Amino acid sequence: MEIHEYQAKELLAGFGVAIPRGGVAYSPEQAVYRAAEIGGARWVVKAQIHSGARGKAGGVKVCSSEDEVRQAAKALLGKKLVTHQTGPEGRVVHRLYVEQAVPIARELYIGFVLDRKSQRIMIVASANGGMEIEEVAKRHPDSIVREVVEPAIGLSAFQAREIAFALGLPAAQVNRMVTVLLGCHRAFRELDATMVEINPLVLTEDTQILALDAKMAFDDNALFRRPNVAELRDYAEEDPREAQAAEYGLNYVALDGDIGCIINGAGLAMATMDMIKHAGGEPANFLDIGGGASPERVANAFKLVLSDVKVSAMLVNIFAGINRCDWVAQGVVQAARELKPRVPLVVRLAGTNVEEGRRIIRESGLPIISADTLAEAADRVVAAKQGVSA
Repeated sequence: MEIHEYQAKELLAGFGVAIPRGGVAYSPEQAVYRAAEIGGARWVVKAQIHSGARGKAGGVKVCSSEDEVRQAAKALLGKKLVTHQTGPEGRVVHRLYVEQAVPIARELYIGFVLDRKSQRIMIVASANGGMEIEEVAKRHPDSIVREVVEPAIGLSAFQAREIAFALGLPAAQVNRMVTVLLGCHRAFRELDATMVEINPLVLTEDTQILALDAKMAFDDNALFRRPNVAELRDYAEEDPREAQAAEYGLNYVALDGDIGCIINGAGLAMATMDMIKHAGGEPANFLDIGGGASPERVANAFKLVLSDVKVSAMLVNIFAGINRCDWVAQGVVQAARELKPRVPLVVRLAGTNVEEGRRIIRESGLPIISADTLAEAADRVVAAKQGVSA
């Protein structure tokens, strides 16, 4: 789960990370009020969407008067911003963040991520902030500083000081950088984050260190114990099908293909998508219905997959261990009768009560294509899709 910039800043501020004064706005009038509330002579109006590179897309505007703030807010609210992260469909701006403009002396980058290789929290920092870290790594590889955090100890002050010195900070600002790094680490650990990024982290002309932009992502599976984080979720920024799947208790990720998948178990789902690709098709989604695939759960999965207009064929692949194939078959038949899918449907069942499940499918009288093996199912669903296309 991701959150907006202003929400990430509020969370980090609670852990001692300094941020510029600012406030969220949902209308031009509220943006002007925020500017007046902040005070000063210059402000920055920022579009709030779950994407980086907003400045390149015209989503960040520097204003020198309240009238400019009003005009910037009018121009941004309701606008669709297209960045390399949103894809061509873009994201519509529904809220803004109005922030005081600060005198910038230097821009830095810091990020906390989970490193799969070391199975530790990895701190990535660079003296070249304001750019994407991939671009920094390509153009200035020597500027990248990496530090692994030992989980039994946590981030030590001496490690934070080493990073500060490696970034070339003057001695007077080292302690402030230590505060920022320790605060980010505490936020990462105590909020079950999977990523904390500040880009840029700026050194101001009056020697402050401020988080000028911030991004955080969280482990969905830990949200039940982080209600203060869960309430920050903005469903308008997510794929509506993924939001619907969360309500159904399904694991769903939309993809770019046209073969809809309903599968139990993440590993089997990945293998099934690989087999579809091997057979010459493209999966339209990852969907894991989990261990308790009741008829109602299967029917909800059908609704979810069929809501994707790109889907031209469907594959149901169930290996029943905790599940029972007859339960799944009942759900498939119930869903097919109620929803009357407009596309070919291929079903492959294996495991507990498989013969009874196949009998239910066979005697349903519905045009369901059966398969015994995963390879056979993948071949048949691709052939069925191609027949529809022809």
